[in-house]
Amino acid sequence: MKLAVEISDAAELAPKDGAGSCNPFVEVEFDDQRQRTATKPADRSPYWNQTLVFDVRDPARLPSLPIDVSVLHDRRLHDHNALRPHTFLGLVRINAAAVAPSPAEAVLQRYPLEKRGLFSRVSGDIALRLYLTQDSNDDRGPSSSPAVDTNVPVQPPNQQQDGAGGDPERIVRSAFAAAVAAAGGQAEQAASAFAESKGKSSHDHEPPRVFRSVPASGGGADQQSQPRRATLHAVAAPPPPPGQTVVMPRPAGPAPGGPPPPGGAYGLVETKPPLPAKMGPRAAAAKIASTYDMVEPMSYLYVSVVKARDLPTMDVTGALDPYVEVKLGNFKGITKHLEKNPNPVWRQTFAFSREHLQSNQLEIVVKDKDVLKDDFVGRVVFDMSDIPHRVPPDSPLAPQWYRLADRSGDKLRHGEIMLAVWIGTQADEAFPEAWHSDAHSLPFEGLNNTRSKVYYSPKLAYLKVVAIAAQDLVPAEKGRPLAPTIAKIQLGGQIRRTRPGQPQGSANPVWNEEFMFVAGEPFDEPLVVTVEERVAPGRDEPVGRVIIPVAAPYVPRNDLAKSVEAKWLNLSRALTVDEAAAGANRDKTFASKIHLRLSLETAYHVLDESTHYSSDLQPSAKKLRKGSIGILEMGILSARNLVPMKARQGRLTDPYCVAKYGAKWVRTRTLLNTLAPQWNEQHTWEVFDPCTVITVAVFDNGHVLGGHGDAKDQRIGKVRIRLSTLEIDRVYTHYYPLMALSPSGLKKTGELHLAVRFTCTAWANMLAMYGRPLLPKMHYTNPISVLQLDYLRFQAMQMVATRLGRAEPPLRREVVEYMLDVDSHMFSLRRSKANFKRITSLFSSAVAMGKWMDGICKWKNPLTTILVHVLFLILVCYPELILPTVFLYLFMIGVWNYRRRPRKPPHMDTVLSHAELAHPDELDEEFDTFPTSKPGDIVRMRYDRLRSVAGRVQTVVGDLATQGERAQSLLSWRDPRATAIFIALSLIVAVVLYVTPFQVVAVVVGLYLLRHPRFRSKQPSVPFNFYRRLPAKSDMML
Repeated sequence: MKLAVEISDAAELAPKDGAGSCNPFVEVEFDDQRQRTATKPADRSPYWNQTLVFDVRDPARLPSLPIDVSVLHDRRLHDHNALRPHTFLGLVRINAAAVAPSPAEAVLQRYPLEKRGLFSRVSGDIALRLYLTQDSNDDRGPSSSPAVDTNVPVQPPNQQQDGAGGDPERIVRSAFAAAVAAAGGQAEQAASAFAESKGKSSHDHEPPRVFRSVPASGGGADQQSQPRRATLHAVAAPPPPPGQTVVMPRPAGPAPGGPPPPGGAYGLVETKPPLPAKMGPRAAAAKIASTYDMVEPMSYLYVSVVKARDLPTMDVTGALDPYVEVKLGNFKGITKHLEKNPNPVWRQTFAFSREHLQSNQLEIVVKDKDVLKDDFVGRVVFDMSDIPHRVPPDSPLAPQWYRLADRSGDKLRHGEIMLAVWIGTQADEAFPEAWHSDAHSLPFEGLNNTRSKVYYSPKLAYLKVVAIAAQDLVPAEKGRPLAPTIAKIQLGGQIRRTRPGQPQGSANPVWNEEFMFVAGEPFDEPLVVTVEERVAPGRDEPVGRVIIPVAAPYVPRNDLAKSVEAKWLNLSRALTVDEAAAGANRDKTFASKIHLRLSLETAYHVLDESTHYSSDLQPSAKKLRKGSIGILEMGILSARNLVPMKARQGRLTDPYCVAKYGAKWVRTRTLLNTLAPQWNEQHTWEVFDPCTVITVAVFDNGHVLGGHGDAKDQRIGKVRIRLSTLEIDRVYTHYYPLMALSPSGLKKTGELHLAVRFTCTAWANMLAMYGRPLLPKMHYTNPISVLQLDYLRFQAMQMVATRLGRAEPPLRREVVEYMLDVDSHMFSLRRSKANFKRITSLFSSAVAMGKWMDGICKWKNPLTTILVHVLFLILVCYPELILPTVFLYLFMIGVWNYRRRPRKPPHMDTVLSHAELAHPDELDEEFDTFPTSKPGDIVRMRYDRLRSVAGRVQTVVGDLATQGERAQSLLSWRDPRATAIFIALSLIVAVVLYVTPFQVVAVVVGLYLLRHPRFRSKQPSVPFNFYRRLPAKSDMML
């Protein structure tokens, strides 16, 4: 058996050479075997991609052996006379019990480098992959010498390939391979001669163990004609000569058909893009703006076509329909044509990306729109080397008048055009509204849907309506008694109804019911209150109506949670259809009134997201909001490996991103027909609470080609980042996995590249936020019920989706609903299992503590048990030390866990979500409509499954209730003998505790619980048996 340690790369190592860099190499030690990698000169983020293989001498001892991976700085590259040839850069210690049993189950993981001592200066991490592999020569028996066994049978090439199977020992590229091929068996002599010459000048310390590729010796000519096979062994040998390294290639991946490890393909990948914010002083030349340092600079050629004047006429009729054509190589942009206008005004800006700069000249041509062929009017030509550069915050470039020229370059007598041409970046003010070179061929409607925009959610507030009573109601039909009356309250699409007023049939009914609605500024929709009488089931006749504008002064704002006075409002007669056709007088005096209490409750926060990952927790009233505590900056860099969403249409994907934090929504530009878009757009948000979440999603634009009215933007994936998990002023650059869960299963749809930085501007206020309530005070002084809060959240989502859908370009309903998780409240068996797993994991620490205590009581480790006895006696003698000891222990645990703190922001966890292991029928049920649209047999099967799960839950709940009822029966005399025994023992214990010091009782009880197993019985204890015999109410249930 062999242990393979694959060393991929390291990142952000500490500088050690005095010039801000280091010469790192990795040394791995396992079971008295030591090997090292090659040295990477002047590289703080080296990449080795080497695999070191060790012998597992005793597989039974493997779980108890450590694997020490040390990263060292080689000082001999710059100072050959250095007293210390190596400097410590970091250490990773891994227990061999955590090694994967096969290469197929191994996952590349990043380990933070740990300190060797208190004063070690260590930073960065290292990527390792560890697994076990079977030795191909195990059947030969143990070797008597550490030298290479030369009696290895030679196999044909096809057998070697079949037997490789991902074993890294079978494949090697060595610096001595050429010598082996040329000299055959002379390689052993050369190696031994080199070892002897090297050993004369070597130091006294033990030489490191490295790998060599040694051929199998043979004697016959037929053996020499066959390909030689090299076998690797860990042998004591000098390091390779300078400039020659032994490189182990990456082993083969999982065997075909083997399942990948859960969550292995959905991890976070840290990157190091050349962002000005991460380059430090070296970024002075690359920094494009003081507030635009979280993205890579992208060069664009901007052409602003403003207007033209005194254009010559080209038709016989003297009319001119001019438009401008901007040409740069094979790319061109066209303005809209203006009919019969010799002095047109266009005001359009074109942007050509750096990849599209395929020509040395920029040509701007003015043409006349014609039926058969457009006529040439004139042109202006710019040399690319003469175009100026502009970087914000420079002022915009002033447009200038240019005289048009003919095809030969001669200036025309008439005709000028006003242009501004410059080279800038995506930080330019003209970038969002520019017509980009990759989208010039789109129609105007589709082009408008590709631009980047910023949206803001409408300002929402809760409208509280209390229907108290009515007075002097008159039936809708004369000559019959008044039926039971209800009040119907409507605000836009929100309709609520009261119960029938009491007493029923009275002309003065009383309701006293409170309702909450979601209202959005500018409060265009009025509040309509209608009193109806219930004539028959399903038939309500209106009695009177009042229409109230929501804006002030009709509805007061309640910012300070004060009581609002109720008002009597006159009801206008609600006409029936027959009365309206007969022309009945609407202005006829009507004496009925209704008693209402109305108020805009702006002290609440209107929830349009789940409180578990909300991005805004501020109240609706501005004067109640706190100041900002920081700034969140996000650079939406790029994406890769996106799935083609338009394969049926012969296209790839037209992706764009949407980011939402607080009331601010950001939409990037849509890039056309690509699976690896490069956006490089940066946006900023004010942060008012660190315990909030920003949501970023990627969509496929379904309207770039003028999609039909029912076309929808397809979702590709979503990322959530909680701000409280980010370190202050650190720039996080990672590839976040994008996943789509569908009835067919979980699918990775790509990776999104983001740069995130959270900057704190008010430390004291941020720390004080952790002691304040999560929601505004009104949510706790006058709480809203859970059912009503869910209803209001759904209404708020619909209102936000409607408002943003009316913007230009619209942020469509399917996008808003996906960002706000409108269907998160629907039942999902997969989510139920995941939540149950989360609950059980909460008790894992308690279970571990119980097992540890059980081991202490059973004296599994006598030394630990003795120390616990000593600590227990100290705490009993000095009880004032109990609480300081507990809190000191918590402090030490927190300090110990600091070095193992998460170095990456959180992301969607597929293992935690049970997404990969979910049954297809469970996913099909999760995505089913409500009410269901499945056939009856499928619904019956799912109902039976739900009954089975509910039966197990019912059993667990019943067992919990049984244990509680047994505790209640101790003093209830349901079992008179058990109660008599318990109260008698209680009296005896009370007397004993009264006459005995507390320390003595504590020592006796503690020593009894920690007694040696020799004094223990395998039978349950007497108190346990007594409790199990107590009666419960389970035998009284039907």
